[in-house]
Amino acid sequence: MESGVGIVLGVLAVLIFGGGLYFLNTRRQGISKEIENARRTAEEVLRSAKEKAESVQKDARLAAKDEQLKLRQEFEKETKERKAEIVTLEKRILQKEESLEEQFRKLDRQAKDLEQVEDKLRREREELEKGRQQQIKELERVAHLSVEEAKELLINRIEKEVDARAAQIIRLREELINKDAEKKSREILISVMQRTAVEYALESAVTVVELPSDDMKGRVIGREGRNIRAFEQVTGVDLIVDDTPSAVILSCYEPVRRETARRTLQKLLADGRIHPARIEEVYQKAQEEVQRDIIEAGEKAAIETDVQNLPAPIIQLLGRLKYRSSYGQNALRHSIEVAYLASLLASELGVNATLARRGALLHDIGKAMDREFEGTHVDLSVVFLKKLGESEDVINAIESHHEDEAPRTIEAVLVKLADAISAARPGARRDSVEAYAKRIEKLETVVNSFEGVEKCYAISAGREIRVIVRPEAITDDRATKLAWEIARKVEQELEYPGEVKVTVIRETRSSEVAH
Repeated sequence: MESGVGIVLGVLAVLIFGGGLYFLNTRRQGISKEIENARRTAEEVLRSAKEKAESVQKDARLAAKDEQLKLRQEFEKETKERKAEIVTLEKRILQKEESLEEQFRKLDRQAKDLEQVEDKLRREREELEKGRQQQIKELERVAHLSVEEAKELLINRIEKEVDARAAQIIRLREELINKDAEKKSREILISVMQRTAVEYALESAVTVVELPSDDMKGRVIGREGRNIRAFEQVTGVDLIVDDTPSAVILSCYEPVRRETARRTLQKLLADGRIHPARIEEVYQKAQEEVQRDIIEAGEKAAIETDVQNLPAPIIQLLGRLKYRSSYGQNALRHSIEVAYLASLLASELGVNATLARRGALLHDIGKAMDREFEGTHVDLSVVFLKKLGESEDVINAIESHHEDEAPRTIEAVLVKLADAISAARPGARRDSVEAYAKRIEKLETVVNSFEGVEKCYAISAGREIRVIVRPEAITDDRATKLAWEIARKVEQELEYPGEVKVTVIRETRSSEVAH
């Protein structure tokens, strides 16, 4: 049984191996035929491509020859046209040359004619000059004067007559102008001042707040003074509780802060709840109210004076002037008054009233900052307005209203004049003569206390002190140091608004007597 299976397996193996060989031979023959067919196809494609390439190359050579022929024909045509144009231009140039030669010949003939005319005129001029010289000699013989002497005599006589007449006319004109100018200026100032109605000064550095009753003083003070301490710490204002019936006093040199404290205290009194936390809360609300009032006051001032296009920072500083005073005169009302006066003066004189109003309204705007920054209100105004791009004419009007700079325009002079009128009118400022004299006297006393000082003079209403020193006691270097020492002592011992400028003057004089 097993031998029969082995025989069958062997037969099958032989059959499979023989079939494989047959398949391989058949496949090899097929592949050989495919390779042969591919080779023939490739040869045909290559031969066809060569034929097409030769055809394309031939067509390209023919096209290039045609294009070359065409370009040659166009070049020859263009060359012929250019040659024709050149021939035409040459003919025109020859014609113009002939025309110019003819004109040159005509000019030569005219030049010769002119030379002949000039020779003739020269001969006639010489004859006239000889005649004139003969006449002059005859006149000199008759008058017994030379020509130069006669000229000088005539010129001197005319100059004397003209000088005398000119002096007389100038004197008469000056008298008439001075008379008319004085009369007209009086009329203008009287008219402007009569058309101005303003309030009198009533400002101070303290504010009195009325209380509903004396019992409220204890609530304002608080237990062991905690309320009053909290109020002063939050507001930065001194709260004075004295024997004044039903009232307390707020004292502060900064008016905006004092006004904020006044409103805070009034709100606390109206509410009845007074304690440190409540004080701080009410103070914040009062600050917002005061800020709104400041902006509103600035906008009203701009509208009232008809000054337009003011930036927001300027509006805010104008509003702050509402709470600023100078010698009792409200700074904002003073600025509005000066703007009104300057506008009227400009209208009367026929100059730029808009410029005068703007310079006048802004002339003291630095007073809204002089408590916070160093420098005079004029310097602060100029620096601030220059940063905001204000015009040079407005800047000059501000610089010159206290004579720090010379006025360059008529409007600047009018601003200075209006400022003087507003400050000098009756009731404008509250500083008494006695207080002013004492302040000046104390200022001079402080300066005279320094060694080497010969004399001192307070000028510009106490804003400047001129110190004259003995030259043998004070050198130039010492003079600089002395000015600094005087300024520091004035700061320590005196109270004054604004700034005081100290100027030390050292002068050396030499003299001899001739016998």
